[in-house]
Amino acid sequence: MNIALALERIALVGGTRPALFDGREMVADYAGFHARAGKVAAWLAARGVQPGDRVAIFMKNVPDYLVVQYGIWMAGAACVPINAKLHGREAAWIIDNAGAQLSFATPSLAEALEAAGVAGVISTASDAFAEIGAMAPAGVAERGDDDLAWLFYTSGTTGRPKGVMITHAMLRLMALCYLADVDQVTGEDCALYAAPLSHGAGIYNLQHVMMGARHVCPASGGFDEGEIFDLAAHFGRVHMFAAPTMVKRMVEAAKAGGHSGECPVGKGLRTIVYGGGPMYTADIVEAVEVFGPVFVQIYGQGECPMAISALSRADVADRSHPDWRARLGSVGRAQSAVEIRIGDGEGKALPPGEVGEIMVRGATVMPGYWQNPEASAKTLVEGWLMTGDVGSLDTAGYLTLRDRSKDMIISGGTNIYPREVEEVLLEHADVAEVSVVGRPHPEWGEDVVAFVVMAEGRELDAAALDRHCLENIARFKRPKDYVALPELPKNNYGKVLKTELRTMLEETS
Repeated sequence: MNIALALERIALVGGTRPALFDGREMVADYAGFHARAGKVAAWLAARGVQPGDRVAIFMKNVPDYLVVQYGIWMAGAACVPINAKLHGREAAWIIDNAGAQLSFATPSLAEALEAAGVAGVISTASDAFAEIGAMAPAGVAERGDDDLAWLFYTSGTTGRPKGVMITHAMLRLMALCYLADVDQVTGEDCALYAAPLSHGAGIYNLQHVMMGARHVCPASGGFDEGEIFDLAAHFGRVHMFAAPTMVKRMVEAAKAGGHSGECPVGKGLRTIVYGGGPMYTADIVEAVEVFGPVFVQIYGQGECPMAISALSRADVADRSHPDWRARLGSVGRAQSAVEIRIGDGEGKALPPGEVGEIMVRGATVMPGYWQNPEASAKTLVEGWLMTGDVGSLDTAGYLTLRDRSKDMIISGGTNIYPREVEEVLLEHADVAEVSVVGRPHPEWGEDVVAFVVMAEGRELDAAALDRHCLENIARFKRPKDYVALPELPKNNYGKVLKTELRTMLEETS
């Protein structure tokens, strides 16, 4: 069943509901949203795009993004979303690998694609795009549950990104899991897209379409703390997805304005779903103190989009349960569509409390990587998704992430999980950000090095940080060196590039 039927159905019964907003300005109700998407579908068909073809979207966060996305689906084609922060050459590689027939792009990104030699680029400022308005809307093309809907390319922190094949059924079930496991949505709610629509925020529009909620793209086209606070206060009942780095920036902005507790600048923020990277316990504790009980955590991967586990609003806000701190440091419990296993080196299940690779099985797991059977066979083993993440399950089913398996440090034959060390260092008032990696050691195999971004006005005091670690974790886990950096290297999704930190160590050794 084509996922675009969600838009058609809500347009039939709630066509006058407000749907798309550019900042505070409404640009379409649901009837208009549906009609405009239908025009895109008709235009694509006239251009020779057929069901099963791929069409790329290289656009900033604007309302037309959602129109194009649903138009592609209505035509029976698959979306290839590309992060607007990528270089034109990087985007060109994805378009070529996906075999995309056409590429929609906002003006400056269209220029970047054309400079990279990409053909079939449709700028949203072009005459070709303007032609869409004259088309008679098409209906929704028939697609099967297992047909490709969303070809998502992994962030590619090492090597070329891989195309994750995401089907119509996967997206529909992901949206239903949101309603069952993450948060409720009503027609009075508002989805605010401050994170890239090419990523989790983009597919998290589905449940909001199903329920006839409003969709707001910031006029700035991206993430600005003051603009988010203003839009939340204006619209009310705002839901948004945010990476942990975004949450941290919002907290800092609120504090800088002299706000805490019932934060006035957070008025109208009903739910902030965070995920996409490690949220340290100290950071989320502070976030709840500033904004109140508005946070829900999800854990997913492109290979199982947004749908592995969830830590509920109640768990994030709870400070009374004996295990509240451990639960807050977890990523919650399995979402309804999956089962989670902690496996040993051979994939055999480990008992509660044991640390191993996180394995996931269920209907939201990808069927494989695009034109990459070798990588698919390595990642999908006997029906299980081998996530590459290391973690443990407790007896109540709470999943705690330790690290990526490739980031684990082995010193003297003992496993050291960088996140554990990072959590402790972030409790020190002098530390704003930290990332821990292993450095080759001739005797111990590896030792621990911490790259630290100091809090404003503070200077690195390695002895003080060492004392802090010795008071909180085992001696063998403490860093042997501390390196001060003005900022940590990150990719376009805000994830720390530990490969670059390791390269820094190699160049200075």
